[in-house]
Amino acid sequence: MLYIDGLESPRLTTRFLTMADAPAWMEYCSDPVATRFTAIPDKTAEEMVQFLFEVTMKRYEEKRLGAQALILKDTGEFIGKCGLFLQELNGEPVIEIGYHLLRRFWGKGYAVEAAQLFRDYGFENNFADSIYSIIDPQNELSQKVALRNGMRLVDTDKEFRGNRYHLYRITREEWEALKS
Repeated sequence: MLYIDGLESPRLTTRFLTMADAPAWMEYCSDPVATRFTAIPDKTAEEMVQFLFEVTMKRYEEKRLGAQALILKDTGEFIGKCGLFLQELNGEPVIEIGYHLLRRFWGKGYAVEAAQLFRDYGFENNFADSIYSIIDPQNELSQKVALRNGMRLVDTDKEFRGNRYHLYRITREEWEALKS
């Protein structure tokens, strides 16, 4: 799997994260609204930033894909992270699209634009025949992003990392129908 950075959409570009991006991500980790579904119990915002960046760097090293920085083309601002993730569901490897934006950039369509960019990249490069999003049942905003990304709800009670989630999926055939 060749995973590259420098992807572009109409308003965004991506690049691999570096530890130099950690201070910018502190805004997200310090925001209790933004981290409602992603907070790590018993970790401070600083510890969460450090942990998430270490996990990302390890994913890159192990060729397990990972989040990339989302940069606004117009301003060069770091607005969040999105990417493909090699996950394990029921012992099977799957490709997931994950996205997290700084709250001040919510509601502008950036999450959908980024998710569609990585969805297209995943299918165009034959990463998988299906791409998933694993979403907390209460996270209505992320569920809307998944639906706008052409995904459909395929399971409402999927166990993942000891919790129950909604599982959204788009198949290659569904993606090809969207593109035509």
